[in-house]
Amino acid sequence: MRRSLLATCCATALLAAGCSAGSAADPKISVPAAAPAEGLATTGTAKPETPGFTVVATGDVLIHPALTDQATQDGGGKRDYRQIFAGVKPVISAADLAICHLETPIAAPEGPFKGYPEFSAPPEVADALADAGYDDCSTASNHTLDVGEAGVTRTLAALDKAGIKHTGSARSADEAKTPLILDVKGTKVGQVSYTFGFNGKQLPAGKPWMSNTLKADDVITAAKAAKAAGAEVVIASLHWGTEFVHDPTQSQRRDAQKLLSDPNIDLIIGHHAHVVQPFEKINGKWVAYGLGNHIAKHSDPRGVSEEGAIARFHFTRGGTGWTVDKAEYLPTLISLGPPIRLLDLTQGSAGDSRQTEAVKRTEGIVLSRDARNQGLTRPGN
Repeated sequence: MRRSLLATCCATALLAAGCSAGSAADPKISVPAAAPAEGLATTGTAKPETPGFTVVATGDVLIHPALTDQATQDGGGKRDYRQIFAGVKPVISAADLAICHLETPIAAPEGPFKGYPEFSAPPEVADALADAGYDDCSTASNHTLDVGEAGVTRTLAALDKAGIKHTGSARSADEAKTPLILDVKGTKVGQVSYTFGFNGKQLPAGKPWMSNTLKADDVITAAKAAKAAGAEVVIASLHWGTEFVHDPTQSQRRDAQKLLSDPNIDLIIGHHAHVVQPFEKINGKWVAYGLGNHIAKHSDPRGVSEEGAIARFHFTRGGTGWTVDKAEYLPTLISLGPPIRLLDLTQGSAGDSRQTEAVKRTEGIVLSRDARNQGLTRPGN
C-alpha cells in the first residue's frame, strides 16, 4: 500500500567492500521433489488480525523487449505496463509495506531500450510498479552497472518521480550512507540491498559507493547503521545464488546463517536465480533464498523461469521485540499468452493444468528445507 515514507540520515558510513564470487548461468535445473498436488486457493489477500504490519516482497523485475512490446500494445502505441502487473495488484496494494526488486537499469524516455546482456528499460516501468502498490525497490543486482553511471542515475530518478523509495545503488556518497528507513504503520523499518557482483563490470574509480557488493560483514554493518538511525526491523535484500538452480548454494546458506545470527537483521529476501528457491527459518528468523522471476520474458522460456513466489510476512511485537508470527508464500505465474500477464495463482482456477503444475512445483521447492514444519503456509491451504 502506498504511504508516506521516511528516510533517516546516519553519520555512520556504509562500507562498500569488494565483490564476492559471482554465479554464472547454469543450464542445469535442480528441482526438489514436489509435494502432493492440492487445489488452488482463492484467498490471496487475507491479512492477519494480530496487531503489527505485513511485508510483501517479490522477485526479479527483468524487463525484456517482449514485455515492452506487450506494454506498447496494451497502451495503444504508448508504453503502459500496468495491465501486465494487474493480476498481482490486489496482493501488493493490500500490504503495509511492499518491496520490489528492480533488476534492470532505466533508460531515457527516448531509449535506447535493450534486453540481455545489458539491460536498459523504459521509465514507464517505474510508473507501473507504483500503480501496483510498491513502496520501495532494491536496486543492487548484477545488472546495476549495465549502462554505467548514467543508468544508475536514471533508475533512481525514475523511482523518485514515481514516488518509490530505493536502496542498493546511489548517486552520491551521502546518499549511499543514508539508511533507508520507512514508516510502516508507526514502525520504522530499514532495508539494505546487496549484490554478488556486476557481470565483470567494475564500480567507477573513486565511487565505490555507487552500488553495494555482497559481503556478510558489510551487510551487518549497514544493518547496524539502520538500527542506530532508528530502525526497529531491518530487511536484507540479497542478489545471490546460481541462475536457474533451485537449490541455494553453500555460500547462500553460509551467509544466511551468519546474517540471521546477528540481532540487527530480521529477514532476508533473495533474488537472482530466476527460479524459485526454498524458504527456511534460521535462528527464529526467515530467509526466502530466491523468489524467482516476478516479471520477465526470456528468449528461451523454461517453464520454471516463468514461475515465482510472493513472500508475505506479518510482524508482531512481543517481549523480545519484533518477530514474524505469520509467514506465507503465494505462487505466481507469468502467462506468456498472448497477452503476457502476471498471475497470482492463489486467485487461479483449479481446472487450469499449467497453473496447477506451477503451484505443485513451487510448493515442492519452497517447502524443501522443512519450511512447512517451521510455519510457512500458502493462503487458503
